[in-house]
Amino acid sequence: MAARQGHYPGRAPIDAYGNGGFRFAEMSHRGSLLLLPDGVHAWRPTAASEMVAADFEPVLAQRKAIELVLLGTGVGQQFPPLALRRMLEAAGIGLEAMSTGAACRTYNVLLGEQRAVAAALIAVD
Repeated sequence: MAARQGHYPGRAPIDAYGNGGFRFAEMSHRGSLLLLPDGVHAWRPTAASEMVAADFEPVLAQRKAIELVLLGTGVGQQFPPLALRRMLEAAGIGLEAMSTGAACRTYNVLLGEQRAVAAALIAVD
């Protein structure tokens, strides 16, 4: 039997982060997350340095419903490669890089305001 990528079908605020994962919707997930309009997905990168354009294909697929992606890059803020920023900009999507903690807090606020926001969050210990 093939393994399935984790997916929660709905939008949910982040209740907690740390210890290598996140809590949301009364569930926990170990590893990084991609929060999109169609739900919460497991995300491949474990460090900001591992991110590649293909990791953002799900974001581009939902670009009509996303104005801004909050990029949680781990314990500290790291800026993504210029090519990634340009790719999202060409799709009409803003990108804000910050620590994962700041991205979680900002995501929750913008989600509460019903903004067209997505988040790509690298898990932290």
